[in-house]
Amino acid sequence: MDAERLKNFINGEWVDSGSTEYGEVRNPTWDRLLCYVPMSTKEEVDCAVQAAKDAFPEWRNTPPVTRARCLHRFRELLEENFDELSRVQTTEHGKTIDESRGETRRGIEMVEVATGIPSLMQGYNLEDIATGIDEYCIYQPLGVFGHIAPFNFPFMVPLWYLPFAITTGNTFIVKPSPRDPMSQVELFKLFDDAGIPPGVVNLVHGAADVANHLLEHPDIKGMTFVGSTAVGKIIYRKCGETGKRVIAQCGAKNYLVILPDVDLDSAVPSLMTSFFGNTGQRCLSGANAVVVGEDDAFFKRFVDTFVEVASKIRVGDGLDESVQMGPLQTVESKKRVIGFIEKGIEEGAKLLLDGRKLNLVGDVPETCFLNPTVFGNVIPSMTIGREEIFGPVANIMRAKDLDEAIEMIHSNPYGNAVSIYTSSGKMARRFQHDVMCGNIGINIGIVAPMAFFPFSGMKDSFFGTLHGQGRDAIRFFTESKVVIQRWF
Repeated sequence: MDAERLKNFINGEWVDSGSTEYGEVRNPTWDRLLCYVPMSTKEEVDCAVQAAKDAFPEWRNTPPVTRARCLHRFRELLEENFDELSRVQTTEHGKTIDESRGETRRGIEMVEVATGIPSLMQGYNLEDIATGIDEYCIYQPLGVFGHIAPFNFPFMVPLWYLPFAITTGNTFIVKPSPRDPMSQVELFKLFDDAGIPPGVVNLVHGAADVANHLLEHPDIKGMTFVGSTAVGKIIYRKCGETGKRVIAQCGAKNYLVILPDVDLDSAVPSLMTSFFGNTGQRCLSGANAVVVGEDDAFFKRFVDTFVEVASKIRVGDGLDESVQMGPLQTVESKKRVIGFIEKGIEEGAKLLLDGRKLNLVGDVPETCFLNPTVFGNVIPSMTIGREEIFGPVANIMRAKDLDEAIEMIHSNPYGNAVSIYTSSGKMARRFQHDVMCGNIGINIGIVAPMAFFPFSGMKDSFFGTLHGQGRDAIRFFTESKVVIQRWF
């Protein structure tokens, strides 16, 4: 029997693509074909944009409280389908079922915050700016927005933007990653069931051609993106050329700084989650662990403990509740990470734990799997020390003091997330004050802001002015209109 061919969701209907080009969506654990995804045509993108444009006037004039009620219904459906949604993520991406549950929960939290739009979208006013004259500011939606989604969190990341966009009165188009689009298909089925009017949300499958057409379309007011820095720079430039608003949240090389006063028994489990959670395929993953100080005994104890715990991580089928790390998402991803491991050895780093030597739970094929890898003797100028690997590879470095550790962080072009592990409030306060980075963790391995705070980023990790989530998202999806009034 032929595998399913996914459809686009345009103007409230599931429609077949007229494209003759389809990509394969494969389960990375068992290397099995799941479905085919269309590389949609330019005309299909135009249809989605026109549907969103046509739906905007009525949706924009729908009271915010009514828009919020639609999202309340949608949230209830997410809860009712929680387990199924999580299993789909694991099936198409490979992450563990527990990680998928966390992704589903984070997505629901975005929806929950966006349901507060009657309060979040309120403007402000001042009476008597001059005698008999009042002034006030109101926030109004702009029109059609789009999102180009990443593969690493196929369910959650579009929800950083979509709920905020539509509750503020805009309409929205999602282009999922062609590598794992099934999560968004399931999500849009629930949008349909929630009674959101036709054209308000639309789903168009495809790759770079579809993304480029969305970026160039004159009827789209703004774009949101999560992905690599190289692509983010292109998107930022194209949006500037066409006058679009843009949020481009991009790559990372995250440092985790360990001071010798830390309790290692408490810190190491957090570090494992940071470096090897989601198989290292997230922009908040730890990359470089920097041990501060000249205490050789502490340094040796840290390295020995880190390597020992990493070597015991259970790797296999993410649907197995006992498994702690799944496969990389594609064969190409595995080859890329192996290339980094080989480069690290070539440049003189010490391979303390070789993830190429597979130790897998169960009888799964080796196709996309690696075990955790740990390097020692790494310096920031090495390829593995400066470039984003996006896989389960941890680098251990040393700094003589906190100043040198901060210099290492600042020498890297990225500014997504950093963390410090310490029992010193003084050192933590200095770290959060001095480090130029968007998301700062103190004894936290994954610095993932909650839905009511912005997902920040600096330097080559972010291009734009306002970030996704929270108040920033409300401001991004609305324009300020100032009214000055006097009555005679």
